[in-house]
Amino acid sequence: MFCYWGLLYKKPFIQQLRYNMNKTIPHNRLMSVDVLRGFDLLMIIVADRFFYNLNTAAKTNFTKNLADQFEHPEWIGFHLYDVIMPLFLFVVGVVIPFSLGKRSTESGSDRKLYRHILRRFVILFILGWIVQGNLLFLDLSKFQIFSNTLQAIAVGYLFSCIAYLNLSKKGRYIFFISCLVLYAVLLSIPSFFGHAFELLPNKNLPIYIDQQVFGRFYDQTQYSWLLTGLGFTATTMSGLFAGELLLSSLSRQKIARYLFMIGIAGIALSLIIGIWHPIIKKIWTSSFVIFSSGISFVLLALFYWLVDVKGYTKWAYPFRVIGLNAIAAYVGSHVLNFSLIAKQVFYGFEQFTGAYYDAFCDLAGFGILYFILWYMHKNKTYIKV
Repeated sequence: MFCYWGLLYKKPFIQQLRYNMNKTIPHNRLMSVDVLRGFDLLMIIVADRFFYNLNTAAKTNFTKNLADQFEHPEWIGFHLYDVIMPLFLFVVGVVIPFSLGKRSTESGSDRKLYRHILRRFVILFILGWIVQGNLLFLDLSKFQIFSNTLQAIAVGYLFSCIAYLNLSKKGRYIFFISCLVLYAVLLSIPSFFGHAFELLPNKNLPIYIDQQVFGRFYDQTQYSWLLTGLGFTATTMSGLFAGELLLSSLSRQKIARYLFMIGIAGIALSLIIGIWHPIIKKIWTSSFVIFSSGISFVLLALFYWLVDVKGYTKWAYPFRVIGLNAIAAYVGSHVLNFSLIAKQVFYGFEQFTGAYYDAFCDLAGFGILYFILWYMHKNKTYIKV
């Protein structure tokens, strides 16, 4: 067993990464990845509130269907809104082969590389406390330890980086599959320490573990976090595999085709698995990982084909502006209520917009945030962790 796992590890580590970097140096930063990240952030920043307020004003079947798609389902199933968080993790994984390869060449040291990874993990966790963990209340009774997308990214990023740096390609695939299988098996456990579990809200193992570990700092929702780290890691790893494909020596047309085919295969496989192991976003089931990763592969294929293969870039500029300052956009939109700021700036428009005033202010608030991001981009100011 020890000999087998030894074959999965890359040795020597730094020398092999330097060899891999010979492939990454000639590649410029892929614009499609920034554009896809910007598209995803646009959905996070404004889409859910806008479609909700639009439906409140319009009250049509069409706007109701749109608003429903930008809310999570009660439990089993999938809406468009469910792809936003996993796509965020997926894109983080896509960038890992690019960023770690570059940093390994610059630092030449395992210690510096791991220090950077750990530093990013800690910063993302703290930012998660700021935007959704109620840290800014300065009230311990309202504090939540683990309750945010940035913290899920931190977990997925940490373990995916460790896997990338220490496992061979075959080892990484085994690690990915192991996360999915182990999590699916744990979710299927009927009882544990005298407690019965089912794949139902508040009756499943991940929620029970969160409640026991976090205690009074548990976020009191149907969403699970701690054990679900297996799913977060698998989602990020799926993006890492896509990033390795982008760095391959294949032609760009073939890469786009393979990304699309992998995505379609993932969606089909998840629907089959979902017959026995349902797609549930709130506890991030293994079938949900495969389904959302499949959609993420398809979206990456589409954006990569349009932007980096066909060269259609003008339409993508606004998304790229957002994507290049992803942390600033995400944290800023959660800490500051730009819709409320817009109401202070455009209060005179209420007489013209009537019931659509809230939806208008959602768009106007996003416009204010976008102007800030555009100004930062024009001045080459980028906030990174």
